[in-house]
Amino acid sequence: MFTGLVERVGWVEELKGGRLILRAGFEDVKLGDSVSVNGVCLTVVSISGERLHFDLSEETLSRSNLRFLKRDDPVNLERALRLSDRLGGHFLQGHVDFTAPIASFKRLGEHWELRVKIEREYTVYFVEKGSVGLDGISLTVNSLEGDIITMNIIPHTYESTNLKYRRVGDRLNVEVDLLGKYVINYLRRFRVESLQEKLEGLYNIKP
Repeated sequence: MFTGLVERVGWVEELKGGRLILRAGFEDVKLGDSVSVNGVCLTVVSISGERLHFDLSEETLSRSNLRFLKRDDPVNLERALRLSDRLGGHFLQGHVDFTAPIASFKRLGEHWELRVKIEREYTVYFVEKGSVGLDGISLTVNSLEGDIITMNIIPHTYESTNLKYRRVGDRLNVEVDLLGKYVINYLRRFRVESLQEKLEGLYNIKP
């Protein structure tokens, strides 16, 4: 489990044959630890100095933007949440749902406006002022217009993550809000036409 508060930016050393090697610089990471890499939960399988080694499955490569990585690319890193840590972002599992391209990314005064294009089938998971994980960064959705979600990026987030290296068209890893995911999928699974219908069934509530 992660919070979406990126601890540092790491750099790709190599991606070959499903093995990803990063220059991370963490001093207290050990074998078997979980690390979020651009929002993807990966297991440390080897350590050599400041370099961390990870094995990537076909599912991970096909589902995330990690398959596009090349040497010296920047990646967002976060170690797994400890029970004693403050929860400053929101809960992220490190399970990427899909990737989405940056539609626009521009500076507005001291802040930046990030707009990301979402495939229509996934827009149901987004609400204004809801949470979303983009490349492992916990962000708030300012607005949803059609298939475009808009986020405000403060200077600290811009400078402390790989967003300052991103350009229009780059694909970001997207993890939708965990609670929303379960609610929507539950309703779809049982073909409930409305939340009110389900509440009536559970608690015998009548309008």
